[in-house]
Amino acid sequence: MAGPLQGFRVLDLSRILAGPWASQMLADLGAEVIKVERPGSGDDTRGWGPPYIPDQSAAATTESAYFHGANRGKQSLCIDMGNPRGQALIRDLVRHSDVLIENFKVGGLARYGLDYDSLKAINAKLVYCSITGFGQTGPYAARAGYDFMIQAMGGMMSVTGEAEGQPMKIGVALADVLTGLYAANAIQAALIHQRETGQGQYIDMALLDVQVATLANQAMNYLATGNSPRRLGNAHPNIVPYQAFQTADGYIILAVGNDAQFERFCDLAEVPELADDGRFQKNSDRVRHRQTLVSQISAIMQSKTSADWLEQLNARGIPCGPINDLEQVFADPQVQHRGLQLELEHPVAGKVASVANPIRFSQTPIEYDRAPPLLGQHTDAVLQRILGLDADVIAELRNDAIVA
Repeated sequence: MAGPLQGFRVLDLSRILAGPWASQMLADLGAEVIKVERPGSGDDTRGWGPPYIPDQSAAATTESAYFHGANRGKQSLCIDMGNPRGQALIRDLVRHSDVLIENFKVGGLARYGLDYDSLKAINAKLVYCSITGFGQTGPYAARAGYDFMIQAMGGMMSVTGEAEGQPMKIGVALADVLTGLYAANAIQAALIHQRETGQGQYIDMALLDVQVATLANQAMNYLATGNSPRRLGNAHPNIVPYQAFQTADGYIILAVGNDAQFERFCDLAEVPELADDGRFQKNSDRVRHRQTLVSQISAIMQSKTSADWLEQLNARGIPCGPINDLEQVFADPQVQHRGLQLELEHPVAGKVASVANPIRFSQTPIEYDRAPPLLGQHTDAVLQRILGLDADVIAELRNDAIVA
């Protein structure tokens, strides 16, 4: 069954993570995505290993696991963008495309005649999405932007980490991932506008903008008070008790979200007097008296094992959870039931693992039929099918190193 974006064609000139994450989302939703890469090395992340697919000890490795995380469902086309004939091929493809995604430095594609103003002149319906660290305008526009920097500059690291420890980045390049998701949303909205009006448009996506926008309640905590939130480790700035607690043999998450849950927890923990204490009856009271309450709960939680607590808390409808490593995540029965680990056929590595898209459609379910491509795997097929070039012309382009 076709995905909801079947019939749309995307030229993906981006590399690393934010742009490829956006185009992988569009591919999952049914769009045809053509990944345009430079001959020789292609997307930088193809070599970002170990680990590689299938693994480091294999007789012949393919691309890195990192690359495989963001390039499912795409076709790979190798073109020398620095050559005028290569630029002409991309412009020809633009005439047959709905979307172009790129993450070059501001103004970087203008010298190739592949900027938005140049391309909209040949395809007025084109949706053109530029992804940069700081956007197309402003005093930082010319700077390169990387996720680690953006997490720091955008405030995320100021609220992540132990109170007395270093500011910490999140363990996943979340500014990149979130920018990819915002970009995919913006592109789909622009495609709706395109269908209604026949007009394309330009989308300016910046990692810093996304990082600030996704500070969510922490941003509003600051804007409401004028006080910058501080690092709280695993604790929540607005809810108590809502953090990791040590048990007799490890750690679990206790996430008490309302006053009724707190009463049930106190009953289970055999400390009903805490629920009756005026300092703790309401969440706002518990936030104000955080240190006093948390110290008492910390002592209580060490009286039982993690397994005992999890069984008893779940039985009473008190939100809680284990702290899993990745092996435990993919062995979890709920994760397995939801089919979050996939196996895709790869032309060199056989079956390769992938992580499923979390979207569940009732009418247009996502079909996973294409592993991340080998570099240039679809060059001939794309040039023949879309541009109508015959084998002799493609052979000439290859001999002249225009395509690979």
